[in-house]
Amino acid sequence: MTAKDYFHDTVKTALIKDEWLITHDPLFLDFDNSKIQVDLAGEKLIAAERGLQKIAVEVKSFMSPSIVYAFHLALGQCLSYRLALRDQDPERQLYLAVPDFIYRDFFRRPFAQSVLKEAQISLLVFEPSQEVIVQWIAAPQN
Repeated sequence: MTAKDYFHDTVKTALIKDEWLITHDPLFLDFDNSKIQVDLAGEKLIAAERGLQKIAVEVKSFMSPSIVYAFHLALGQCLSYRLALRDQDPERQLYLAVPDFIYRDFFRRPFAQSVLKEAQISLLVFEPSQEVIVQWIAAPQN
C-alpha cells in the first residue's frame, strides 16, 4: 500500500461535503499485471435524466522542492490511470485534485495550461483549510 498524499483526507472530506459517495479509498485497478491505485473514487446521482456520475480522483499536494517535477509525475500517473480506467471502468471520469494556491500560482501559467490541454487532464481544485471544492475544470480539448 502506498502512502497517502498530504491532502488525501482533505479532498475526501471536500467530496463528501459536495454530496459525493466515496466508493473506493483507494480504487484498485489491475492493468496488464500492473497494480494501480487511484487515490479516491466516488459516485453522485445527477438529476434523474443524467443518471449516475462516476469519478476517480488522484490527489496531489505539489509540496516537493520542484513543482515542475511534481507536475510531470502527476501527469504521468494521470495518463496511466486514464488508460487503465478506459479499459476497466470507462464510465469513470479521472480528475487531478490540486490545492487552490497551487492552481493559482502554477496551473494557470501558460506552460501548465498548454500541457493540460495537450494531455487533456481534468482538474478538481480544492481549498485545504475549509476542505471544500472550489471548482471542477473539465479537460481542455485540443
